Amino acid sequence: MTARTEERTIPMAMDHQLERPDRSGYPARRVPAPLRAPFEARTWREFGHLMLSLPISVFLFVFGLLTVTLSAGLLVTFLGVPILAAGLTLCRGFGALERARARALLGMEIDDPEPLRPRGGGLMPWVGAVLKSGSSWRQLLYTLIHFPWAVMAFTASLVFWTTGWLLALYPLWQWVLPTYTDQPGIQLYGNSEGDAFYLDTPFEIAGATLVGLLVLLAASWLIRGFAQVDRLMVGGLLGPSSLATRVVELESDRGVVVDTAAADLRRIERDLHDGAQARLVALAMGLGLAKEKLLEDPDAAATMVNEAHGEVKLALQELRDLARGIHPAVLTDRGLSAALSSVAARCTVPVTVRVDLESRPAAAIEGIAYFTVSELLQNISKHSRATRATVEVWRAGDRLLLQVDDDGQGGATPDGGTGLAGLTERLDAVDGVLAIDSPPGGPTTVIAELPWRN
Repeated sequence: MTARTEERTIPMAMDHQLERPDRSGYPARRVPAPLRAPFEARTWREFGHLMLSLPISVFLFVFGLLTVTLSAGLLVTFLGVPILAAGLTLCRGFGALERARARALLGMEIDDPEPLRPRGGGLMPWVGAVLKSGSSWRQLLYTLIHFPWAVMAFTASLVFWTTGWLLALYPLWQWVLPTYTDQPGIQLYGNSEGDAFYLDTPFEIAGATLVGLLVLLAASWLIRGFAQVDRLMVGGLLGPSSLATRVVELESDRGVVVDTAAADLRRIERDLHDGAQARLVALAMGLGLAKEKLLEDPDAAATMVNEAHGEVKLALQELRDLARGIHPAVLTDRGLSAALSSVAARCTVPVTVRVDLESRPAAAIEGIAYFTVSELLQNISKHSRATRATVEVWRAGDRLLLQVDDDGQGGATPDGGTGLAGLTERLDAVDGVLAIDSPPGGPTTVIAELPWRN
């Protein structure tokens, strides 16, 4: 076993596994993105979203302002409280419609906010739940602050977008002006003395088209910038709060931990029942028969005792293996380096282990790291057809990183029945990450990232 001290980074081949996939739906093309933007469906959808935002935001602004002023004015009569709660509830409904619009036109993946949880039935528990809900107030805030932004985005997008298309398509409709008006083209300059300048020559028409294309390209990315701001507003004010999202994640992780613990207990019970317990029962029966034959046939009794001695050795070995599967003593006593070397020695292919750790992480993290490598090496033994493998462990900041490589046939996926899905869930439960790069034909690289947690 050797140690490394150089700086470690995640291989570039794994970067695509750690990033979110592009949800734009547009495959790579030979035309650069800035040039094809005006013609992409995404730009037109975002333009439609900005055009719809103005009338919708006017209605929402009026409603939100009316809710605030009416409830504040009637607060002294106590009617303002249920009126405010009713207004906040309607704001939640409008928020749901806005999220649906953002999903359809902006391609957003946004969850609904946390539901109301009134403590009991009746009006007052419901009013209390509405007023205590942070998402209700955020959605009211959205109705008030989205209006001025929608006015600016609507105006700028409409002016630049229509101007760009009119100029870019000027050669196609320029004939309308001299045919139905007294102007030979678009007038750029005119005064009371009759002096005027029109775009009517081929050179001027071509120049107008070029300017229109430039304006159109700029308008496309202006629209995308406005749409991105809308995404931030919808995600920040109409989606679940970061605290609520974290609570949901922790509840899910707790369920994963409970399920994993229950599965481990069932596995231990099955191993004990089918392995050591069965051998001990056979051992007891064999010793009982040997006891009965001790006086009648000492040679047969000695043979049976010898067989029982062999069963005892096998039972002890199975118990040691079971104890090692629960938590190996070498991990507790000597740390990851020695424990992973022990696991590698039992793999069916040669494994090189490199551990570069100056200190030990938290015991729970150390155990998860050990079982992660154990599971990956078992997959290599059973499925990879590899001739060699490498295990590397190092620390990067406050994270513990594990990398397992093999030169096998590749094709490993979390849904391939190799236990990677369960391994991913187990790492997710402690804020860990599992990244897999396993193209068909190999090689396979798996990186696990865990919190350090001293």
